Amino acid sequence: MLQYIVKRILMLIPVLIGVSILTFSLIHLIPGDPAKSMLGNKATEAQLEALRAELGLNDPYVVQYGRFLGDILQGDLGQSVQSKEDIAVQLMHKLPATIELTIFAMILAVVVGVTAGVIAAVKQYSWFDNLSMTGALFGVSMPIFWLGLMMILFFSVQLQLMPPSGRLSSGIELNTITNFFLLDSILTWNWIAFKDAFFHLLMPGIALGTIPMAIIARMTRSSMLEVMKQDYIRTADAKGLKKHLIIFQHALKNAFLPVLTVIGLQFGLLLGGAVLTETIFSWPGVGRYVYLAVLGRDFTVVQSTILVIATIFVLVNLVTDLLYKYFDPRISYD
Repeated sequence: MLQYIVKRILMLIPVLIGVSILTFSLIHLIPGDPAKSMLGNKATEAQLEALRAELGLNDPYVVQYGRFLGDILQGDLGQSVQSKEDIAVQLMHKLPATIELTIFAMILAVVVGVTAGVIAAVKQYSWFDNLSMTGALFGVSMPIFWLGLMMILFFSVQLQLMPPSGRLSSGIELNTITNFFLLDSILTWNWIAFKDAFFHLLMPGIALGTIPMAIIARMTRSSMLEVMKQDYIRTADAKGLKKHLIIFQHALKNAFLPVLTVIGLQFGLLLGGAVLTETIFSWPGVGRYVYLAVLGRDFTVVQSTILVIATIFVLVNLVTDLLYKYFDPRISYD
């Protein structure tokens, strides 16, 4: 297995180089002048030219990319063009917010999606099966930005039950240790902060987890229906095994491989695809960070952050592949 892990990690190199080239090229094709975005419309041509020279924007494309790649290989993500702060330091503060939101959304999606898929498969063509699959269809089709806005309008504006934005209410004090607010509130025994952070997390987590929840439910149902037709399931039923043992110990474990693939892919996608959710709910994570960087033409932030997200995405896929062996011992990585 160690040889397989090393091989997969080495395969990261060409993938990430390709991502860096694609990201770097697309960023430089976006219309607009970063120097003008920084200095404003009142800046003189001499000031703009001096800033372009300082940032190296007048250098050829290959030279700029080589400088960017050289900094990355040395572990330097660069500095924000707008704030002049180290991007690595900013990501250390913003990445935990995105990871916390993604984990919460995925836990919700997996628990609800797998449960609904299993029940729908066991009770095929029942009212629950029809209702859950109809709900899954709506979940896949529903735009996140629309759902987020409707949730804010209903739960925050009309009912005033949930906070509309942010991670913590003003006036709530929390000693941050890991920048994961739920974990930090538990570690510091700050249950007021825990309750407040949880309620701030609830709406964006539900909005972000709706699509993967629907996909997981549909995949679980489909995979379970296929497994339930196998001979060993009928044999276990004929031997008089209890229904829940047949479902969870035999059917679900064997049906979980395609579901696990979907979970791994969706988790990686949520890490990089939370831009809309974080923007709507003013969630101070990586998605909103990239969104503001795009608006401000802060190309250094965009290309470095996307490269970090791509690295995490590939590592998540690696962990997913390694988990296959737990669900199917016949799989060998030798």
